[in-house]
Amino acid sequence: MIVTAVTVYVKPEHVEDFKAATRTNHEGSIKEAGNVRFDVLQCIKDPTQFLLYEAYESEEAINEHKNTAHYKKWREIVEPWMAKPRQGVPHRVICPEERGLW
Repeated sequence: MIVTAVTVYVKPEHVEDFKAATRTNHEGSIKEAGNVRFDVLQCIKDPTQFLLYEAYESEEAINEHKNTAHYKKWREIVEPWMAKPRQGVPHRVICPEERGLW
């Protein structure tokens, strides 16, 4: 399993737009066969900062996600709202190992 933590900084005037577009992307992403989790978090101290916590079963599932219509639409819509380019850092899951615990 691979988890990617994506940090996004959004221009203040687009925070609500970003949340709405990202909610739609989330709803599509959690229906993907290889998706385990897709959480969208907003920083309490800085409401323009978001963390997308994306867990997929494999690299193949991640690549399939990046080719979905909902992801491509999300990326195109939110790009101009970002204060700086998003940063995704992939992680290997150590534990829990059992998928049922996710």
